Amino acid sequence: MVYIILRALSFLIYKILFRFRAYGVENIPKKGAFILASNHVSYLDPIALGIATSRPLNYMARHDLFFNPAFAWLLRQVRTFPLKRDTADLSAIKKALSFLDSGEPLVLFPEGSRRMEKVSDEPQPGIGFLAAKSGVPVIPACIKGTDEALPKGAKFIKPVKVTVHFGEQILIERGMPYQDIAKLIMERVRHLSCN
Repeated sequence: MVYIILRALSFLIYKILFRFRAYGVENIPKKGAFILASNHVSYLDPIALGIATSRPLNYMARHDLFFNPAFAWLLRQVRTFPLKRDTADLSAIKKALSFLDSGEPLVLFPEGSRRMEKVSDEPQPGIGFLAAKSGVPVIPACIKGTDEALPKGAKFIKPVKVTVHFGEQILIERGMPYQDIAKLIMERVRHLSCN
């Protein structure tokens, strides 16, 4: 219920403040699991993806965001679970695979953290591992405008246009190295006008 209410409020705010638009929504599967892979340039990005799709999404977030009990409660209400970055966090990997195994979508930012540049040339191999292990389709996404609306280090939001572009799903070939899968995904993200 909290997810639905916050999604509706966020949609209204993004429409008014950022003239928000989503393109390629027909590429989002109506049912079944998928990985939504996107560039990441702002704290506004997860919200943009959440309001661009009609299906509830599941997210990973760095574990230190869960240190505050009230904020941790809110994150869990909006279907977010913790990830210890720069380590092999087996608990987070199992949680991610459990969502995908049960037919739910999962949002991943292959770059690992917010980037000042548009798209990294060296994505984290974790998305390759999850895509290969789960066997679900990957939907590339490109978020534009959030880097101007709330860039890294900024304290105030600027009312600029924000858009999300979804690409056609990527089916991963069996046996591909995880890093090659990650690079393929980020190349498809780059082709969605992220540069």
